[in-house]
Amino acid sequence: MNHIFDWLFAQYDGIPAYLVTLEIVAVIFGFLSVWFSKRENILVYPTGIISTAIFVYILWIYGLLGDMLINAYYFSMSIYGWWLWTRKVDETHFIPITKTNAKEKKWSTLLFFSTLLFVFGVYHFFGKFDSWTAWVDIMTTAIFFVGMWLMAKKKLENWIFWIIGDIISVPLYLYKGLVFSSFQYLLFTIIAIYGYRAWKKNLNKSPQTLLR
Repeated sequence: MNHIFDWLFAQYDGIPAYLVTLEIVAVIFGFLSVWFSKRENILVYPTGIISTAIFVYILWIYGLLGDMLINAYYFSMSIYGWWLWTRKVDETHFIPITKTNAKEKKWSTLLFFSTLLFVFGVYHFFGKFDSWTAWVDIMTTAIFFVGMWLMAKKKLENWIFWIIGDIISVPLYLYKGLVFSSFQYLLFTIIAIYGYRAWKKNLNKSPQTLLR
């Protein structure tokens, strides 16, 4: 067991303590955000805003531009999602969980490929194509962009994008030396699976409260 802990923390040799502390704080709030999302709880957004704001800074330092843009996008989409989730369909019920329709699937496809091109351009502009991780980062960025958009609109399929992106991110972050973040994505994968099942049970049901 000691060997495992030694290996984990060896990844942080030479890293300023404040960055490690910030990563841990961001991971905690990120975990809370995904947990609240699973429960269809409005607290998904304030906790997510805190986590993403911290990660924007950390990922800029580590040069993961795609994931930095993901978190900047999450930050803005969290504000939008916070507003959208609190809209009511009548005096006592909020917007329900639904499946994507044909138009939303087309928009999801457009958003995915547009994000691929945009993040590719960002990497090219900053000359960051120095590792295979850049290409993986571009792909996960596009996946998560669609997932976040669908989550803000309370679409069941958002969880499928989270699961795929989380699975890819586990080894990516481990390779980059962000061990706590890698562990976070492992937990995210598990929660996302349960989240999909929970949302599927509540499909087309309008909640009366967003705090539960």
